[in-house]
Amino acid sequence: MSSTWHILGAGSLGSLWACRLAAAGKAVRMILRDDRRLQAYQRAGGLTLVEHDQARQYAIPGETADAPGPIHRLLVACKAYDAAPALARLAPRLAEGAELVLLQNGLGSQDEVADQVPHARCIFASSTEGAFREDDWQVRFAGHGFNWLGDPANPTLPEWFDDLQDAGIPGQWTVDILTRLWRKLALNCAINPLTVLHECHNGGLLEHLGEVEALCTELSQLLHRCGQPEAAQDLGEEVQRVILATAANYSSMYQDVRANRRTEVHYLLGHACRAAARHGMHLERLERLHQRLVDNLRARGLPSD
Repeated sequence: MSSTWHILGAGSLGSLWACRLAAAGKAVRMILRDDRRLQAYQRAGGLTLVEHDQARQYAIPGETADAPGPIHRLLVACKAYDAAPALARLAPRLAEGAELVLLQNGLGSQDEVADQVPHARCIFASSTEGAFREDDWQVRFAGHGFNWLGDPANPTLPEWFDDLQDAGIPGQWTVDILTRLWRKLALNCAINPLTVLHECHNGGLLEHLGEVEALCTELSQLLHRCGQPEAAQDLGEEVQRVILATAANYSSMYQDVRANRRTEVHYLLGHACRAAARHGMHLERLERLHQRLVDNLRARGLPSD
């Protein structure tokens, strides 16, 4: 099996992983959206990682989805709503038993991808690493975090897992990856939509703690009903800790809205509301928040799904 890491998605985390792997001497190839993006990438000379105010460029080869050759290992680092359509294009290139690492926010897109590629192994990831794009093909490392990876269908550690340690990508294999993903989804649902509706940075939610606490109560009820009691444990306290620790930051959903980009609401708050409906739960505050957010996005001319 080829040891090459193919990276789909040149956003912040995809670029960060690609640069770190390349710096460690691993074989890496970037998969770009189309010929125009590939040409722009090649003109730039590759990806640049800025760390501790030091910039270093990595001339990582690029290609498009329809390039020849099989893919054995793929990091899927695009947005949740792009993951399944992108994999539909790449599916013919995926070797039997190919391994995919899915770095999407929220829940739902992982199953959509797995349905596209039944002959591949899908490994779910949850990341708290901080990075942001300063420009096309340039990413800045913004703070230490961690990555949890796991496969709900197969607890076996992948052979390539040591690549992450070699590349300085902090990671841990866990059999409880769904608990991690549900916990992160609940945190995002309690914070991100409110920052959009109140047009504030995370710290601005300290003025709306009653609303935050009420949401956490309903989210905890949902997590218990979905068989995730560990993800519900002390949720309200952690949400407040996150708000305080990231008080000066703007949530990713807020940043998407300000930049007139599509949000991942379908895989965050939307997924939570659909899960509640499947379980016959009426979570009034969560449902009202979802409707307020949908109305807000539509008023801005942004997709609400």
